[in-house]
Amino acid sequence: MADEQAWDQPFDEEEAGPVLERRPVLDTTEMDITPMIDITFLLLIFFLVCSTANVQTAVELPPARHGTGVSDRTSVVLTVADRGGPGPALVYLGDGKKGKPLSDDEDAQANEIAHAVEQGLEKGKPTVLIKAEKGVKHGDVWRVETAAGRVEGAKLHVAVLEVE
Repeated sequence: MADEQAWDQPFDEEEAGPVLERRPVLDTTEMDITPMIDITFLLLIFFLVCSTANVQTAVELPPARHGTGVSDRTSVVLTVADRGGPGPALVYLGDGKKGKPLSDDEDAQANEIAHAVEQGLEKGKPTVLIKAEKGVKHGDVWRVETAAGRVEGAKLHVAVLEVE
C-alpha cells in the first residue's frame, strides 16, 4: 500500500536527485577471434610434437651442373689440413697429410707454394688443386690460393677433402 501512496503524491525533482542518462546500447557485429587463434596454435603445437620424422629415408642429391673434374695426374695438389688447435692451418704438398707440412711462416710458406707450382708447370701440370679439410677456415685457403696464384699461367681449383 505504501507504493500506491507514493504514486499519488506529486513528483518533486529536488528530492529525487539528478536523473542519470541511459547509455546507448551498441550493436556490435564484430566477433572476437582470439580463442580461435589460440586453438589453432595449440593444434599446430600438438601435431608438431606428436609427428615423427622418418630419418631412415635416403635423399638422392642431384649431380653438380657446373663443376668439372680435375685429374690428380695433371695437377699440383696442395692439401690444407686443420691444425686441431690455435694457429694457421697446415699445408702439405701432395694429396693428403703425407710427409712434412710446409713452414708456418706465411712468407716462407708462400714462397714454397709458388716454387712447387712453378715446378709443376715445368712438368706439364697446368692446374693447381687445393684440397681443404672441413674445419679449415676460409682465410687459410685464401692464403694458399694467393700464394699459388702468384705464378702466371696456373689455373686454380678448390675442393673439399672427403673424410673416409
